[in-house]
Amino acid sequence: MIPNYQEFMRPFLEVALAANGKEIKLRNIINELADKFNLTEDEREETLPSGKQSILDNRVGWARTYLSKAGLLEVTRRAHFKITDRGINALKDKQAVIDNKYLKQFDEFIAFKDQKNVTTSHDIEVNDDIDDITPDEALRLAYKTINNSLAQDILERTRKVTPAFFEDLLIELLIAMGYGGTGEGAAHALGKTGDNGIDGVIDQDPLGVDQIYIQAKRYAEGNNVSAGDIRDFFGALNLKKAQKGIFITTSEFTASAKKTAQDLGTRIVLINGTELAKLMLRYNIGSRDEQVLHLKKIDEEFFEG
Repeated sequence: MIPNYQEFMRPFLEVALAANGKEIKLRNIINELADKFNLTEDEREETLPSGKQSILDNRVGWARTYLSKAGLLEVTRRAHFKITDRGINALKDKQAVIDNKYLKQFDEFIAFKDQKNVTTSHDIEVNDDIDDITPDEALRLAYKTINNSLAQDILERTRKVTPAFFEDLLIELLIAMGYGGTGEGAAHALGKTGDNGIDGVIDQDPLGVDQIYIQAKRYAEGNNVSAGDIRDFFGALNLKKAQKGIFITTSEFTASAKKTAQDLGTRIVLINGTELAKLMLRYNIGSRDEQVLHLKKIDEEFFEG
C-alpha cells in the first residue's frame, strides 16, 4: 500500500540527511522511498484519476512541499533539495512523528496553512489536516462524492418521469454519445408499449448502414429485469434481423438475466440504472456544468528559459 503523504515526511528527511549536506534530486528521493516501503511496480506506476501523474510522485511531492514550507527542507534549484538545520534537529528526536501536526510549531508553516484553508458559503472551514490525503486528492474525492450523489438523484428523478419523457431522454442521450449521426429521423421510437418501457431504433452511423435496437424498462428500484425479459428482447431482435441491441433499465439485471444475455451470443449491451445515471451525468442529460475548476501547476520550463 502506498503511504499517505504525511507518512513520507520523516523518511524524506532521512534520505535528504544521508546526502551529508549535499543537494539531492527529487526523483532519486522518490525512488529511494519506493524501495524503503517495498512498493511493487504496480504501486509505483498507479496514477491519479487524471492519468497524468503517479500517486507516488504526487504524495512525495506534497510531503516535499510541506517540509519546505515549514523550513525543514531548502529548495536549491528545480527538483533539487537539501535538508536544513531545522530538518536535522527534527530527526534528532527519534520519537517525533513528523506530520502536519508537528509542522504547526513553525510560523512559516502556519502562514502557509492559513493561505490554503478556505471557508465555504456556510462558514465551515475546510482543512486538509483532518485526513491523510493530499489536497488535490481531497479535491478529486470531493468531486467523486458530489458526482455519485448527483447520479443517484438523477436516477431517482428519471424513474418518476413519464414514458414519453423517458423515451425522449434516452434518444437524446444516445445522440449525445455519438449515435444517430446528424440526419433527421436517425433515432426514433418504434411504438409506445404503455408498460413503462419503450422500443426504439437508432442509426449507429451517419448513413444509417447499421442500426441498433433499444429496449428500455423504467422500473423502480428492486424491480429487476429478468432472464425472460432478455429472451423476449432476443426474439424481437431476430424478427427485425438485427445484430445489435441495447437493453436499458433504471433498476438492475438479475444474475440469470446477465447470464442469459451472455449465453445468447447476440451482441446485447446491458445498461443498469447506475450506469445510465453516470452516462446522463457525463453527457449533461438532465444536468449542467455549474462551475469549472482548473488545477494549475508550475511551468518549470518557463522559469528555466
